[in-house]
Amino acid sequence: MIQFQKNNLDYPKKNSQKRYNIAMDKYLLTILQCPISKKGLNFLKKDQLAKINSAIESRKLLSHSGTLVVKHLDAALITDDGKRIYPVNDGIPVLLEEESIGLEQLT
Repeated sequence: MIQFQKNNLDYPKKNSQKRYNIAMDKYLLTILQCPISKKGLNFLKKDQLAKINSAIESRKLLSHSGTLVVKHLDAALITDDGKRIYPVNDGIPVLLEEESIGLEQLT
């Protein structure tokens, strides 16, 4: 019988930004692109994420499909042109057009 040993790595907490950065390596980010504009994607910075979450709490953001965004974002990817974001759920980017959020709503 094969036995597996638990390693002594200190993994980041489930809801931390660091966890998502570890889970998605840099190479993967170089090949991901926005399905709408075909622009590259990068992680949303903490200050931008806080602004987005503030708008979500204020019930001011709609997804591309017109649905009110109510779920707090732990992480998100933003297009290189800064016009659209995609949520990252449990380390997995949700690159569905209808789940994306247009940032023109924040101006």
